Amino acid sequence: MNRREFLKGCAVGASAFVSSGLLAKQMFAAEKRRPNIVLFVSDDHGLEAIGCYGNPVVQTSNIDRLAAEGVRFTHAFCTTASCSASRSVILTGLHNHANGQYGHQHSYHHFVSFENIKSLPMLLSVAGYHTARIGKYHVAPEDVYKFEAVLGGNSRNPVEMAQKCKDFIAAADSRPFFLYFCTDDPHRSNGEPPIKSGADKPNPFGNRAEGYPGVKEIKYDPKDVIVPPFLPDIPQCRAELAQYYQSVSRVDQGMGRLLDILKETGEYDNTLIIYISDNGIAFPGAKTTLYEPGMNLPCIVRSPWQKKRSVVCNAMITWTDLAPTILDFAGALSEKADFHGRSFKSVLEQEHPSGWDEIYASHTFHEITMYYPMRVVRQRKFKLIWNIAHGLDYPFASDLWGSSTWQAIMRRGDKYYGKRAVEAYLHRPEFELYDLENDPHEVKNLADNLKYKNVLSELKDKLKAFQKRTNDPWIIKWQYE
Repeated sequence: MNRREFLKGCAVGASAFVSSGLLAKQMFAAEKRRPNIVLFVSDDHGLEAIGCYGNPVVQTSNIDRLAAEGVRFTHAFCTTASCSASRSVILTGLHNHANGQYGHQHSYHHFVSFENIKSLPMLLSVAGYHTARIGKYHVAPEDVYKFEAVLGGNSRNPVEMAQKCKDFIAAADSRPFFLYFCTDDPHRSNGEPPIKSGADKPNPFGNRAEGYPGVKEIKYDPKDVIVPPFLPDIPQCRAELAQYYQSVSRVDQGMGRLLDILKETGEYDNTLIIYISDNGIAFPGAKTTLYEPGMNLPCIVRSPWQKKRSVVCNAMITWTDLAPTILDFAGALSEKADFHGRSFKSVLEQEHPSGWDEIYASHTFHEITMYYPMRVVRQRKFKLIWNIAHGLDYPFASDLWGSSTWQAIMRRGDKYYGKRAVEAYLHRPEFELYDLENDPHEVKNLADNLKYKNVLSELKDKLKAFQKRTNDPWIIKWQYE
């Protein structure tokens, strides 16, 4: 080889080396453009206790700040107001009647999803994401809902939970991460003794006298809380709401610490953050029901690439839409994907997007003793609830029945619980049709009103079509009672 050939070879080699290095750098940069994703799920947090949703008393400055930097949805809905079942919908994009998680996962309830289900963490892992979960899990089997890492921490201390995530977040390299962050707050405290007749002690909602490390406990006076219309304004309810608010503010502090860690590690501006709750507040009239307080929930989304901030979006979305939306942001949404929901990424910054005006819900169990299947179609104006087991008394979750709020109503012999008659709550007709524009608290059932015969018929047909396309086994109940 002469000198010219040698130098030419060196130049080609150097060019190839530089090109390969540049290519690697470009690939790394492209990978970093795929956002990290944080899905923050609180437990039993309703719209009634968040500052940015209109409550001036409860302190939720960090959640409010996220809304100011992102998008706040006003019409976001869980599809079943029960912990395990709702979480299965969040992680699969499928209604629980199709994924098999009909109710609670606990061993004595023993509801589990079908083994062929492809869950969000598994799909993101295949797409190159590093996945981790911390806090409440409550779905099964683990082979279906598998995360690469499980982080420890007290799920009643969201600040500690956030701190436990720091190393995972800081280790982000060429692989983006998906962090599933689930608190136990503001769920009612478990393990409380059965309430005794005449007892008025409020459930502590996870609060304790000694507090939690790193948390500045914010306490509330029962006289200052805001009693929403679906609850009774009685001393027992106010005392419980004060405990609930304190637990909510602990969640908010966990959000604040998590946001700070994302900034400290340099990942904040490359992270999609979503805040939701699994279902509504743990009081009769909300949790376990598909009335509005049970299913209309907070949903706040902050995308690092938003051009508009502090957006209020009225698109009607459900938790079936979360998995496809997250996969869409991750660049991993297959055209062949068979979700019951759809991605709302394209309408994220629109206040009034068209084509998002109808949602469906499907509830079957809470605890195993609480069989009460309901199917719902909700539009802007009308909402139809089909109580498939309408011949049964409405079943109570053990913690809701034992609450000092409900027990006080029973002792007092009150005919009304909030705006709803106690009798109407306990014994429900086959169909409940509500005009939400004129009756937002769902107390005037129009199902037997001949004036709304055509509306009822149309919504029944929509329910049947929904059940058919989502392979709902309970569709047979239209034929066989």
